[in-house]
Amino acid sequence: MIEFWPFILSGLLMLTMPMMLGWFIHRQRQARWGLFFIGMAGFVLSQIFHIPFNWLITNRLALLPTDTTDVINLLIVSLFYGLSAGVFEEVTRYLIYRFWAKDARTWGRGLMYGSGWGGVESMILGVVVLINAIVLAAMSQGLWRELVPVEQQTLLDQQIQAMVTLPWYEGMLGSLERAFALCLHLALSLMVMQVFTRGKLWWLWLAIGWHALVDATAVFVQIYWENPYLTEGVVAIFALISLGIIFWLREPEPVEPELEPLPPPAPLQPVAIKATAESLDRSKFT
Repeated sequence: MIEFWPFILSGLLMLTMPMMLGWFIHRQRQARWGLFFIGMAGFVLSQIFHIPFNWLITNRLALLPTDTTDVINLLIVSLFYGLSAGVFEEVTRYLIYRFWAKDARTWGRGLMYGSGWGGVESMILGVVVLINAIVLAAMSQGLWRELVPVEQQTLLDQQIQAMVTLPWYEGMLGSLERAFALCLHLALSLMVMQVFTRGKLWWLWLAIGWHALVDATAVFVQIYWENPYLTEGVVAIFALISLGIIFWLREPEPVEPELEPLPPPAPLQPVAIKATAESLDRSKFT
């Protein structure tokens, strides 16, 4: 069972990295946690439309070429997946900035929003990796094997053997990829935020283009070369560029204006009251 530790550790990192990032941003920039959860909701909302659209184009309408051994076909497929991700996610990100996260207009708040957006994707994948690793580790020891049909037992053994013989560092690639993706989503969130802080809509198109370029390149490299190390290397380059974008857009958090102290009260001056018969009569009851 110990052979499965890289996958278990990778799943745990996918789960905890976004929360640690959010905690760091909150501590350093005092950005509220609500923006983290808004970012999480934003990613889920984008996929409600994104995933059915991809299914419609690829399965229902069958508009994409299926022979990806041809470079032109592979390029078409890669561009489609890159553009669909860019359009659906960045337009959703923009709409949430406009109608929901209206106070997210500073560098720290944009980072918190982006950490939630990329974080929920990381956490979902982390749960899947963690459950898969624990279940296969248990089945490798003979537990729960009766749940698998007899005709699929050989396939199960092959999957277990493939995971056991995989180098530990390859088992950790999933968490490394999520760290790179978090860099991308932080940069994209800041880029879309510029639409509101600078009043220029072309920042939205820039974010769509950057997202599409990263995803399309990753898909192309992964299918064409079938080399996970090369794919992660390319994604790492995009992550470094995204880090550059993050710090290029960095601005100090606005300082809340200090309230000026009220002036000291003026000294009370005695008021001379002329004694009259009426005032003297009233004073008997006070």
